[in-house]
Amino acid sequence: MRIAKMITAVDAHAAGEPGRVITGGVLDVPGKTMFEKMKYLEKHGDDLRLRMLREPRGYPALCCNVIMPPTHADADAGFIIMEQVEYPPMSGTNTICVVTVLLETGMLPMQEPVTELMLEAPAGLIGIKAECEDGKVKCVTFKNVPAFAVYLDQPVEVPTLGTVSVDVAWGGMFYAIADAQTLGFRLSPDEGADIARVSEMIKTATREQYPVTHPENPEITGPTISQLSGPPSHPQAHRKNAVTVATGELDWARPSTWTGVLDRSPCGTGTCAKMATLYARGQLGLHEDFHHEGILSTLFTGRLLEETQVGPYRAVVPTLSGRAWITGIAQYVVDPDDPFPDGFTVGDLW
Repeated sequence: MRIAKMITAVDAHAAGEPGRVITGGVLDVPGKTMFEKMKYLEKHGDDLRLRMLREPRGYPALCCNVIMPPTHADADAGFIIMEQVEYPPMSGTNTICVVTVLLETGMLPMQEPVTELMLEAPAGLIGIKAECEDGKVKCVTFKNVPAFAVYLDQPVEVPTLGTVSVDVAWGGMFYAIADAQTLGFRLSPDEGADIARVSEMIKTATREQYPVTHPENPEITGPTISQLSGPPSHPQAHRKNAVTVATGELDWARPSTWTGVLDRSPCGTGTCAKMATLYARGQLGLHEDFHHEGILSTLFTGRLLEETQVGPYRAVVPTLSGRAWITGIAQYVVDPDDPFPDGFTVGDLW
């Protein structure tokens, strides 16, 4: 068989959320920063994202990361995050998967009991502390970019739903956050399809009525992702959430067909965004653990270290702790006769 475009990747999941990590087959791309490298891939190499995330090599819930040489002298490695419809500047689950793969495969040296390193994400430098034992990464804690609330309790008019109160916050991505109980959700897995559909409607309406731009990077706009927040079911959790990642452009003329895909984890950047809204309301202080539950009842632990300023916004510097597990190692190829070199989507799942 003649093959081309062979990619070596390590598959992992962080608290249930799958994160594929490309470790071979992709050379460096132009760019003076990791954000510029991300934009280069988006404009000139998007076939890689489509090939790895769409069927038959991918599936709707999958995220993918490309390890890159860092552009910053303080960074040990860089990475670019790819999701179904966008290149996020930052992702918590993908960061945890990347750290686990880099250390457990020996791409970076592991020091027990704690390995400290610096990763360069498109959003900026991310400090890492990985607790390690017997060659395994037991917990990853990363210091995220500053998080901040842009809007609190804004009324958003959502067709077929009515008026919904929404927060908009940045935690590495811009989130539209709404209350799950008000919308009639318990945030259980059996509600997944309805959660995704309603969440996509709320996010799209919020983006239309309250568009936001990051004050330090005008190329980052939103909100591009949604979160429903409710009371926990796990005895150790403070809150529970369901984050919905978009899988395509939506049409208001056919709202009943809208869907996205649920983050299987408690969501790292979503946890940071939620903590920013709680801090803005005076409901979460500095140096307090915040245990956030996901749709599978897995937990991430967040903590706010200090207050800072991002443009006009009062912001907080968060950390996020969680764990990932490697699930497989594979080489993905494209046969010259393959009718779907860039993959495909079908409306039953997408």
